[in-house]
Amino acid sequence: MRPISAIATQIQSDWKAVNCAAKPYLAAMFSLNSMQDNYYQDDAQSVVRYFLANAGTWRGDVAKAIKAELKAML
Repeated sequence: MRPISAIATQIQSDWKAVNCAAKPYLAAMFSLNSMQDNYYQDDAQSVVRYFLANAGTWRGDVAKAIKAELKAML
């Protein structure tokens, strides 16, 4: 499995106009390596779940692949 921070880098390079509701969760993902990490009081699983819940407007092949990768990590 790739580090969550590496996935966040790919998301940022593909999703040019990140939804404002997804931005804080994407920013938090840059600090995470695995699903066992924490971002302050939030666990990585919560951060990823909230990101996915707010990433509905991100579409395309890359989005579909990364969303599937994140769901598999959960």
